[in-house]
Amino acid sequence: MQPLNLPTFQANIKKIDGMVKILDVLRQKFVALTPEEWVRQHFVHFLMEQKGYPQTLMANEVAVTLNGMSRRCDTVVYRQEGMKPRMIVEYKRPDVEITQKVFEQICRYNMVLEVEWLVVSNGIQHYCCKVDIKNGGYAFVEDIPSYEEIL
Repeated sequence: MQPLNLPTFQANIKKIDGMVKILDVLRQKFVALTPEEWVRQHFVHFLMEQKGYPQTLMANEVAVTLNGMSRRCDTVVYRQEGMKPRMIVEYKRPDVEITQKVFEQICRYNMVLEVEWLVVSNGIQHYCCKVDIKNGGYAFVEDIPSYEEIL
């Protein structure tokens, strides 16, 4: 897999039934090792190990219903009090450019979850913005905040 602009971690990779899989620490199961999953697992470990995000307050592949259709958020981070969603993270393969269309996708998810933090990463570039839900605005921030900063 391609090197990413994220810290390395000790990935648990196995060949199962002829398919290469990686352990998703949040779902506690082996999943197909695709380029997007490579980014997801690196980013999840980055959040836990570098930014202090509790593993127990993150979930991968979170189902949301939008306009009667089922969609899945790549990663959702919660606040412990009431398990209220605080952040949505959307991943793309390293060769996928982060465009306005990608942000529109994560904004649609946020119409349901109403979080204050949106992050998009292709493993090479990472963008984070703080959402002002009451006034409908947003502002990009330079760095991915620590868990304490998003509470």
